[in-house]
Amino acid sequence: MSQLADVGVTGLAVMGLNLARNLARHGHKVAVHNRTYTRTEKFLADHGEEGTFVASESLEDFVASLERPRVAIVMVKAGMGTDAVIDALAELMEPGDIIVDTGNAHFPDTIRREHALRERGIHFVGCGVSGGEEGALNGPSIMPGGTVESYERLGPMLESISAHVDGVPCCTHVGPDGAGHFVKMVHNGIEYADMQLIAEAYDLLRKGLGATPAEIGEIFAEWNTGDLESYLIEITADVLAHTDPETGQAFVDIVQDQAEQKGTGRWTVQNGLDLGVPITGIAEATFARSLSGSLPQREAGRRALPAKTAAWEVTDREGFIDDVRRALYASKVVAYSQGFDQIAAASVEYDWNIDRGAMARIWRGGCIIRARFLDRITEAYEREPDLALLLADPYFTDAVSDGLEAWRRVVAGAAQNGVPTPAFSSSLAYYDGVRSERLPAALIQAQRDFFGAHTYRRTDREGSFHTLWSGDRSEIAG
Repeated sequence: MSQLADVGVTGLAVMGLNLARNLARHGHKVAVHNRTYTRTEKFLADHGEEGTFVASESLEDFVASLERPRVAIVMVKAGMGTDAVIDALAELMEPGDIIVDTGNAHFPDTIRREHALRERGIHFVGCGVSGGEEGALNGPSIMPGGTVESYERLGPMLESISAHVDGVPCCTHVGPDGAGHFVKMVHNGIEYADMQLIAEAYDLLRKGLGATPAEIGEIFAEWNTGDLESYLIEITADVLAHTDPETGQAFVDIVQDQAEQKGTGRWTVQNGLDLGVPITGIAEATFARSLSGSLPQREAGRRALPAKTAAWEVTDREGFIDDVRRALYASKVVAYSQGFDQIAAASVEYDWNIDRGAMARIWRGGCIIRARFLDRITEAYEREPDLALLLADPYFTDAVSDGLEAWRRVVAGAAQNGVPTPAFSSSLAYYDGVRSERLPAALIQAQRDFFGAHTYRRTDREGSFHTLWSGDRSEIAG
């Protein structure tokens, strides 16, 4: 082989193709491979002038074309196909080589794969990549897990192709085995919450003001110049301003109101339940997508369920817009706070030692949830790395408190006027729950002791106890 590549990419669908181009543009020699060689040939015809590529028709030649220790990036659809490619690569690779999975794999699968390949001396890196097609080409946020040794080889390459903010790469070593894919999963869960909150804000403005999508798009564009500045707010303004060329209607009005999902939101919620972390904003956003697709139930509800609401009359247009803005900001802070709580809990559970401040830092650019206030989250964890609650950081406490009355007005107004705001409402309920001195959980635990002898703890002395509810109701040690 006359020329060996620094890194290889197998799987040349759009994401893999753009990742390979990004690597080549940054001066790396890139081996490319696809299961069907015609796609590789088309890739070279379209993009071969963008850098140095080494094409292979077979997986054997692909592996042979890599500089040792070899780095092979797998960019194929998550699932059984990923296992097949990884297994085939592992048969051809040697101890010290590195296989990188940049798909949206479920982190338990990554843990399983990493352990299996470790026994063979091969490094396996589950690597989250966020930013979509554009990010893969122009600079994504990259979240690699795996061993420290693998990052020594991978890090310079991945950091070079990642997005950069203030000269800092949006890429860092997250932690061992499944840590990278776990953090990407939580990123996607926060993305679900963020998108749902934005949709609820749009719905409130439309129903409360009778505003057109284009008018609401202008409001979002204005919001994108302040604290709410983010990629999702920016694209929302663009979507709402768009007119369907075929019908002349607002584009958003010709799209069916059924939001689909690929599974990362569900994984996040399931893991939150497993860890006992109340990620209520993410959960409600995920369930809201499920509800949107529950067509028989929605049809039955439309026919049978009354609203019992009066016409919504907003007398202060600008005041209402500002209330929704403040409620959106506060609810977004809750979603991020819950997501970082989940990362902290998993870091302890799986012994990953994840730096939450570093996660906020690498999410500032390239990724879908990039936003101005991630700078503030980074600063919060720099001030206090073991911060128990992001909402309790002085900056966020002040920011949320400043909009608290507006938040309450928005949620109450939505309820009174029959506008569903599951993410706004659950976020406010979480805020009130986490700040409460005493919760009604005492009654729940007493009920559990009554029917199941599950015991309870007292406020006035140590130990667990049980009341003999069916007997003389005396108390015994649990």
